[in-house]
Amino acid sequence: QLQASGGGLVQAGDSLRVSCAASERTFSRYVVGWFRQAPGKEREFVAAPSVFAGSTLYADSVKGRFTISRDNAKNTAYLQMNSLKPDDTAVYYCAATTRVGRSRSDEYEYWGQGTQVTVSS
Repeated sequence: QLQASGGGLVQAGDSLRVSCAASERTFSRYVVGWFRQAPGKEREFVAAPSVFAGSTLYADSVKGRFTISRDNAKNTAYLQMNSLKPDDTAVYYCAATTRVGRSRSDEYEYWGQGTQVTVSS
């Protein structure tokens, strides 16, 4: 079970860190990816670990501004969002899979409930 938190209302240019806490003790075995869904739009990929160790896949729209990380001791993954823009306004979801390098939502087995991030101009 995954639970995303840390969303909120921020201004353009601000930073925000969203967390994804897992209740599963085998959390370290899973790959955590991030997606978002803006009002009236389809869910889109944000970031996930790449098949290349130490590398990360990022959507072009967030590359250079967003960073993912994880703390297995805390069973938690993070999405650090810097230089936020109004276009980043969306519900952010974390999702887990056993396979790296996945950017399609149907490739993830477990999903958190999402957390709202709103960026004002």
